[in-house]
Amino acid sequence: MAQRETWTTRAGFILAAVGSAVGLGNIWQFPFKTATNGGAAFVFVYLLAAVLIGLPTILGEFAIGRRAKLNAVEAFEQLNHPAWTVVGGLGLFTGLWILSYYSVVGGWVIRYTIGSLTGGYFADTATYFGAVSTGVEAIAFHALFMALTAGIVAFGVEDGIEKATKLMVPSVVLMLLGLGVYAFTLDGSGPAYGYYLSPDMGYLANNLGSVVPFAVSQAFFSLSLGMGAMITYASYIDKDESLPADGGLVVGLNTAIGVLAGLVVIPLLFVQFGQVPEGAAGGGPGALFVSVAQAFANLGMAGRVVGALFFFVVLIAALSSAISLLEVVTSYCVDKYGWNRKATAFGFGGALFLLGTLAAWDTAWLGWFDTLAYSVLLPASVLLGVIFVGWVYGPEAIDEVQQGSNADAMYARLWVWWLRTVVFVGVFVTLYLGVTSIYASPGLPFL
Repeated sequence: MAQRETWTTRAGFILAAVGSAVGLGNIWQFPFKTATNGGAAFVFVYLLAAVLIGLPTILGEFAIGRRAKLNAVEAFEQLNHPAWTVVGGLGLFTGLWILSYYSVVGGWVIRYTIGSLTGGYFADTATYFGAVSTGVEAIAFHALFMALTAGIVAFGVEDGIEKATKLMVPSVVLMLLGLGVYAFTLDGSGPAYGYYLSPDMGYLANNLGSVVPFAVSQAFFSLSLGMGAMITYASYIDKDESLPADGGLVVGLNTAIGVLAGLVVIPLLFVQFGQVPEGAAGGGPGALFVSVAQAFANLGMAGRVVGALFFFVVLIAALSSAISLLEVVTSYCVDKYGWNRKATAFGFGGALFLLGTLAAWDTAWLGWFDTLAYSVLLPASVLLGVIFVGWVYGPEAIDEVQQGSNADAMYARLWVWWLRTVVFVGVFVTLYLGVTSIYASPGLPFL
């Protein structure tokens, strides 16, 4: 078997992990979920979830991956806990499930980048979305996005993923900063910052059961937790790196970029509509595309430049996240069976393309795929991982976290205790609320 690759630099790992986290979850889902769940009330709960639940959890996934030096499934066998491979298996399945429809949205982004340059959606944004979001055209751009993802993964960790994310992540940050400054200069943006940054605690108290599960699941989604991605990426890092420091950087950068994306999108909507449009707040996963596109269309010629830049940022972020999800299954097959990396990446890319055609053909399917991922698959996968690290692998995890860092044993033990209590309860409640919401929601698209 060929020698396993590693990250060439610490920066390469940090940027790859941040790239995995910074994707459509931040720039599409975060503003969309904010608009549907009370603005700053959602942001407040999300920030708490990212720090109090996301950071301890990502540290656990890092500890598993680096200790085992294997993919997310075989890692548990390597750690002498073969019964717990179900954790890695569920994570792998969850990541593939998400990527199948994530790629469809990635195809929309490609189409909107082109449409911004040509002004294609300026006349009627709702009609334009209806034309590009479903049917043959949506399937074609879904195929293009999946091919780009597979192509990067096929080149490997050093030559593919690391080099791509070293370019992608800084580009996303710089362009979002520029767009954020532009949004700040627009007349009428003031009320947007109040909506986005000043929590309505009354709203939160009255809607806790709906806001909390979405905010916590958003933290999981945006940090790529419960998908096997962070376990797999951590398996390529050296023992002399500090896992707590790396985890803090990844969570901090990812959260900052998510908040920055909201500082771009929410002011644009307020300036053009005086509020978050009702369609963007309740019209489904594609409604924000319609509303943001309308905001760019109302800017005239300037909207072509700003719109193209915005959707290009979203495209880069989407690719950086998508490659991490495809890497999970690719790494598993290369490690376990010695399969050719290129053939594996394109083979699974093709299979996921076929699964995603359902979501590309009808947005009702995409909404159902997304709801199942958010409400059940992500919290269930994270919960199993928390139980493993907290109750089964605690001592070894503490030892792994201390390697390469100055973490005191007392703080490392406190981290495991926190996983067993606060994180466990938070994730369990999120899963419970998510499952009950599935039962209370309308039937499946095919019923």
